[in-house]
Amino acid sequence: MGLVRALLTLPVKGPVQSGLWVARKVHETAEVEFNDPAALRKMLVSLEQQLLNGDISEAAYDKAETEILMRLRGLR
Repeated sequence: MGLVRALLTLPVKGPVQSGLWVARKVHETAEVEFNDPAALRKMLVSLEQQLLNGDISEAAYDKAETEILMRLRGLR
């Protein structure tokens, strides 16, 4: 009976399960990229360059720098 039920519900469950699998994979990939130390270091360099160019204020720089450094420390 389990096989028959699985075959009968496949047209409905198949796309739903596939969509959930894709969503999980996208989430995993985004989390890895969000916590990549090399990407965080590049963000710090970019942030410093924005400060030097006058694109952001000292307060905005301090806040963003603190957030990035906290993320980096959380990885260790």
